Amino acid sequence: MPSQQQLRWSQLKVGVTVIIASIVLAVLIFLMSGTSGPFTRRMTFYSYFQSTQGLRVGAPVTLEGVTIGNVKRIKLVEGRQLDPVEVTMKVDPDFGFRIRKDSTAALATAGVLGELFVDISSKGAKGQQAKNGDILVSAEATQIEDVVKAGQGTLQNMDVLLKRMDRILAGVENGEGSVGKILKDPELYNRANNLLSQMQDMLDSVNKGRGSIGKLLNNDELYNKVNASVDKLSKIVDDINAGKGNAGKLLKDESLYNNLNATSAKLKSLMDDIDAGKGTLGKVAKDPEFAKKVDDTITNLRSLTEKMDSAQGSVGKMFNDPSLYNNADQMLVETRNLVKAIRENPKKYLTIHFKLF
Repeated sequence: MPSQQQLRWSQLKVGVTVIIASIVLAVLIFLMSGTSGPFTRRMTFYSYFQSTQGLRVGAPVTLEGVTIGNVKRIKLVEGRQLDPVEVTMKVDPDFGFRIRKDSTAALATAGVLGELFVDISSKGAKGQQAKNGDILVSAEATQIEDVVKAGQGTLQNMDVLLKRMDRILAGVENGEGSVGKILKDPELYNRANNLLSQMQDMLDSVNKGRGSIGKLLNNDELYNKVNASVDKLSKIVDDINAGKGNAGKLLKDESLYNNLNATSAKLKSLMDDIDAGKGTLGKVAKDPEFAKKVDDTITNLRSLTEKMDSAQGSVGKMFNDPSLYNNADQMLVETRNLVKAIRENPKKYLTIHFKLF
């Protein structure tokens, strides 16, 4: 068995090994953290605030949202009435080139109810690079109490809304209103159940081939007729594609195309002649003298019809004088009576007398 001295020496070696390993582990943790630890060279900045309620020592210090250090100390200083709270910040020097003398420091919260931290902003800052020990201008941020107060109105509105929803749901549960009647009225349920039963019966009838819809879906004769119609239609399309029949010739006969092309050419030539003032139609369309004659003729006809309408001249009197109509009517009546008398007694009117010398 080992002696007492050997056991003590072994225990001492184990203790020394544990102490050295702990020191090395602590040094590695401090070096890997990068923003804290006694072996990290830090830059110190100061900022003064009206109130830092909720801010704690060790809280993060961020630059545009990136953590670059921690709050080292918070204390009250004399001689500053508006911003008596001094906040000391320790910042990683690797980020010092982004901090300017006119950068601002503000208190911010991680979410609505999160902890407070210091956020440094260099947006719009144009001053020189800040040095160790410089004071950064503070920008008062909204305190957490202000955030809670601002949210109280929203919470109250939500409470009122929830109470209204509770009343509505209670009314629905009691069968009040349209929704309540839909959910609670047994008569409506029975009607819906009867409707579903009728629909089920109708679907059963359709599935069994009853009725028009059932025959439409289940009768093979209709399918055969439709299939035959499709076959006929396909044959007609094939005949048309092959140039058979009138429709096929219309689509496939090149002579028809040539005739249509020739007709179009002649029509174009005719339109060109008319546009050039050739022929009768061309003169009608283009000759201003002919147009003037037509206009004069229409004017004269208009004047003549106006005179006729106003009973001027013989023709006007003929159309407008009632005595002429009466005389003509009287003459037709007498002529008709004469013809009737001749038919009844022709000897009286058709007797020929001869006289001899």
